[in-house]
Amino acid sequence: MKIIPLHDAGWGGSGAAAATPSEVPVEDQALLDAYSRAVIDVVDRVGPAVVGLTVHAPPPYLPPHAGEGQGGGRPRGGTGSGVVVAPDGLILTNSHVAGGGGTAGATARIEVTTPEGQHLTARLVGDDPDTDLALIRIVEPVTLPAATLGDSKQLKRGQLVIAIGNPLGFESTVTTGVVSALGRSLRSRTGRLIDDVIQTDAALNPGNSGGPLVSSRGEVVGVNTAVIMGAQGICFAVAANTASFVLGELVRHGRVRRAYIGIAAQHAAISRRRRHFTGIAQDSAVMIGTIELDSPATRAGLKVGDIVLGLDGVTIAGADDLVRTLTGETIDREVALDVLRGTERLTISLVPQERKRVA
Repeated sequence: MKIIPLHDAGWGGSGAAAATPSEVPVEDQALLDAYSRAVIDVVDRVGPAVVGLTVHAPPPYLPPHAGEGQGGGRPRGGTGSGVVVAPDGLILTNSHVAGGGGTAGATARIEVTTPEGQHLTARLVGDDPDTDLALIRIVEPVTLPAATLGDSKQLKRGQLVIAIGNPLGFESTVTTGVVSALGRSLRSRTGRLIDDVIQTDAALNPGNSGGPLVSSRGEVVGVNTAVIMGAQGICFAVAANTASFVLGELVRHGRVRRAYIGIAAQHAAISRRRRHFTGIAQDSAVMIGTIELDSPATRAGLKVGDIVLGLDGVTIAGADDLVRTLTGETIDREVALDVLRGTERLTISLVPQERKRVA
């Protein structure tokens, strides 16, 4: 191995001129300018529609003469971000920001701060903890800049994205990154999987929650929702297509309608021998553990131990598949369950009902 002296390498010494910082090549300057212009253009277009939220939750009810040890103390609250999706003050944010869970959110006072410094009051229109999304509306008559929800299905890995929000109370903060992965699943606070989640390395911090993830075209492609604690740069956003569906349901019904059939199910592996004997291709399904009284499952004649293989032709390989398939469209509509009972394969008709929200 030949060792090259520093002065021979052009790094100084008596026989060489001192090195000077190299200038950025002209072609690289053009690329950097294009990148900067793209980000600046998006911020100029979408930034005015991003608002800060401060939620003032009411104090818990206390019986007369209750002390601090009986649930007293200061009212709970929190901060976050939101994005205006309609000029009359309709704002999309996270369920965990807006108060979530129904009772707390319904009575909480939500203060909205615009980039221009306006302080407005909003009320909860509806929230969906299953996707960690909520919709609020400003009480005062206003006309605000609004952002456009894009088609998140058009996203590609490596695509430039911009996050705008109010992390740690710093208003109108902009961070950039790329789409790291698509189609992730994230477990919500209710235990249900949020599907089609976007993973990004755009820096997010507490307070970014509910703010928009924006494409270089200036369209909102996601709603920032979570950061993995202890990880470096692993952040998530609920896809805009999911947000569009939830927004429509909340506007029409004040809630997202989902169906239930009244069973507790668990993952069940199907042995190779059983698959061969019954002619089943899939190697897993869900087995019914318990059945609620006076439920659609009871009325349809399902039994504990039955294995649900499919619903209306859709393969059910696990409990999440069953929950995902029981959408609002199946409420009060007859569906066909493909069931394995012992060695007998059955088709059972069943009419799902709307799942009740648990406060």
